[in-house]
Amino acid sequence: MFSLSSEPIRREPLAASVANVQAGALVTFEGWVRNHNEGRDVVLLEYEAFEPLSRKEAEKILQEAGEKFNVRQMVCIHRVGPLEVGDIAVWIGVTAEHREAAFKACQYIIDEIKVRLPIWKKEHYTDGSSEWVNCRECAHAR
Repeated sequence: MFSLSSEPIRREPLAASVANVQAGALVTFEGWVRNHNEGRDVVLLEYEAFEPLSRKEAEKILQEAGEKFNVRQMVCIHRVGPLEVGDIAVWIGVTAEHREAAFKACQYIIDEIKVRLPIWKKEHYTDGSSEWVNCRECAHAR
């Protein structure tokens, strides 16, 4: 399951939603809003998404992860709108029979989401300026 949310992400209900007695592992990933990027002090982020395509592509990514890594359940939620420093921007939870599959699937999901989904990030800085940025590290990891 993939969703976009303008509301704060609450990890406990999400982890409970993927609980599975047949699974031996739950791996989660949280992407947080940090207070800096590339030498600049960040005070706020804004995420915008083209929702129909984001949902469609994210579901493909989750299906691919399920097939590649034989996992039980997956959830991914990405924030949109304004986020404060320390907020969770993206949360992924994967359950699998074995931890290795859950780890690999979780990493696959975040890596693919960062390069395939039409989600854009605008950083606001302490000097009052702002700019749209991309994930340079994500593009190089491919």
